[in-house]
Amino acid sequence: MPTEPKLDTAAERRVARQMTRDAVRKSAPKLHTVVKYPDPVLLKKGEPVTEFTPELAQLVEEMFDSMYAAEGIGLAAPQISISKQITVIDVSFKERPEDKLVLINPEVIDRRGKQLEEEGCLSLPDIHEKVQRDAWVKVRAQNVKGEIFEVEGTELLARAMLHEIDHLHGILFIDRLSRLKRDLVLRRIKKLQKHGDW
Repeated sequence: MPTEPKLDTAAERRVARQMTRDAVRKSAPKLHTVVKYPDPVLLKKGEPVTEFTPELAQLVEEMFDSMYAAEGIGLAAPQISISKQITVIDVSFKERPEDKLVLINPEVIDRRGKQLEEEGCLSLPDIHEKVQRDAWVKVRAQNVKGEIFEVEGTELLARAMLHEIDHLHGILFIDRLSRLKRDLVLRRIKKLQKHGDW
């Protein structure tokens, strides 16, 4: 999910994102390429994680770096061609370390209310549409050690968690649009593909 840091102006947000992106690109040991729709890995359900190893913890750190390098606030493992139930989220875009969130094998266990906001996706660059989501959610997941925990989110965090959990089930935000809007988006993507811009 693309970034939405909360700074004073659009120019400040853009500069802050670019500085963070550039710093990560220079210092990160390994960055993964984010795949684009219609890559088949995006369209299937990820496998549950059953082994909580140092390699998993390393992958999670690489996912955070890859997310920041792509200027996103959320990234799911299928978006880097790994069909596993892992997602990372940071709605502050590295402004507040406590906002970093790792969800492994997540499930939504409670939800309330509705919100209608614009969404985008790192796997669908430059595509933005309004999507209806729950306004509040509670998610149960595991951390990198395999420990089970619960987390609640409202507004942007709720939207980010739902967006990323959808990815783990092969669902993209365009699948949440009306048939007409989705068809328009798909036609736009085909046009971009035809001209070599996708």
